[in-house]
Amino acid sequence: MRGDFVRPATLTDVANRAGVSAATVSRVLNRSNLVSRATRERVERAIHELEYVVNGHARALAAAASEVIGVIVGDMSDPFFAHIVAGVQDQTFLAGQLALVCSTGSDPLREIRQLEHLRRLRADGVILVGGSVRDADHQLTLTRLLSGFHNRGARVVLCGRPPIPDLPKASAITFDNTGGTMRLVEHLTALGHKRIGYITGPPLRSTSRERLHGYRIAARDHDPGLIEQGTFTRESGWLAGHKLLQRNDVTAIVAANDVMAAGALAAARASGRDVPGQVSVAGFDDIEFCQDTHPPLTTVRLPLREAGALAGRIACGLDEPPPTGVVRLGAELVVRDTTGPVRE
Repeated sequence: MRGDFVRPATLTDVANRAGVSAATVSRVLNRSNLVSRATRERVERAIHELEYVVNGHARALAAAASEVIGVIVGDMSDPFFAHIVAGVQDQTFLAGQLALVCSTGSDPLREIRQLEHLRRLRADGVILVGGSVRDADHQLTLTRLLSGFHNRGARVVLCGRPPIPDLPKASAITFDNTGGTMRLVEHLTALGHKRIGYITGPPLRSTSRERLHGYRIAARDHDPGLIEQGTFTRESGWLAGHKLLQRNDVTAIVAANDVMAAGALAAARASGRDVPGQVSVAGFDDIEFCQDTHPPLTTVRLPLREAGALAGRIACGLDEPPPTGVVRLGAELVVRDTTGPVRE
């Protein structure tokens, strides 16, 4: 890392760190084919460690606002992220700024690399959307990068993920994932369901952990065999739902998001099960297609677009950060036709 550097790193600094000539650094920057792969990697590592600003245009941006708000999401094909991003873009447009949306494909390394690109672009603000990864090294690097944004005056907003303890100046917009899942399971319990299967999301994601925690609190039967692993995709919901349906004692299935619930609903139809007559199915998020499934899907509604709009206003400087650093948004149970009483 930069260590004791208190001035912007120069090309000579990079050359000294990499143990090469300044001319070699220039060749790497100009993507010359005359540099070996090993030397190129050494130079690129030195550029990263010294936070070297590569070109004159980027240097000019160091003293000016870029009018860019970076928005980092896990997967833009997931409606959860799309609705939040729509809310962000509503506000960046009003503020005369550009929302630059970067999708990580749920890869923590890509999240770090995209933050580094946004740092070089001198982004005015950064919004990280969706659950955080439970990995100590990743969290350490993430905190260091986000601290750099904050230290130069850029605004940092975490949307749909918990606060970072070592970054108290960042604003966090959180959802009631645990309470929402509890209310959903309690709804099914009141309908007479005792053996409720659960499809969870990626285990390292905070969203998955919070929603699974709500299920474990509210479910009367904590049989591990009632929990199947999913990846927040429709295919994983279908596979996990199929496994749960092979258990004749399961009368209801709850998925950690609506996309997986749609897969479980399809698995129920494929097995010849009537929904909700023979098995109830429910999801989480209340994305638009929930009203159009057959039958319409019971779920938990999160204010996704509203959360994105709030994140956008804070990142653009239209709203002040919350006094406590955290805004907690509720979760509303939405009962539709995929859940019903247990048939005797």
